[in-house]
Amino acid sequence: MSLYAIGDLHLSLGTDKPMDVFGGSWENYIEKIESGFANLKPEDICVLCGDLTWGMTIEEALPDFRFINNLPGRKIVLKGNHDYWWTTATKAYRIFRTNGIDKIDILHNNCYFYGGVAICGTRGWFYEEETHGPHDKKILSREVIRLETSLKAAGSAEKICFFHYPPVYKDYRCDEILDLLSHYGVKICCYGHIHGSGRKYALEGSYKGVEYYMVSADHLNFTPFKVLD
Repeated sequence: MSLYAIGDLHLSLGTDKPMDVFGGSWENYIEKIESGFANLKPEDICVLCGDLTWGMTIEEALPDFRFINNLPGRKIVLKGNHDYWWTTATKAYRIFRTNGIDKIDILHNNCYFYGGVAICGTRGWFYEEETHGPHDKKILSREVIRLETSLKAAGSAEKICFFHYPPVYKDYRCDEILDLLSHYGVKICCYGHIHGSGRKYALEGSYKGVEYYMVSADHLNFTPFKVLD
């Protein structure tokens, strides 16, 4: 059994917003995702770090969730900034059950376990007081609460954190999230969100005792990154 991560699949099987229009690495990306997941085993776990689908509602996103469900392994998903389908985890699970989607779990105010390791996380948020307003600060505060709820649920287990937004990017540091990672002894952090030319500013490697990995799908050539064996 292995633990993997990938973000930003940006599926559009139920809508008309395929990423192929951007060309480059996004051409034939559905086939690339299928090929990238081909080596995963049924017992493996893959965390999907947000921006799963362009569906505006859970019903519109169903073809994408069926596609995700049918990929090898168990999937644990978290919300990204483009996951407009999201309302509540309760509604999502109800729709999943009704439609036979049984290999997807949701990371939201909770954690999951991979052996003795806890899978924790939340969406995160970019907030810089100089460029954003009170609304963004309120969103970030909620994300910090959700992250600590997830970390507390892990108890004394070793913790790995998964985000959509990077806690560190270019000159930005989200001190509220970084402080929690330090306080709870997190050593590994995976995130997505960053694409194209922005990837050159993405942190990969060690920062304040945490190893960071950027797992946006196009950055990984649509092949899930192995976090742990």
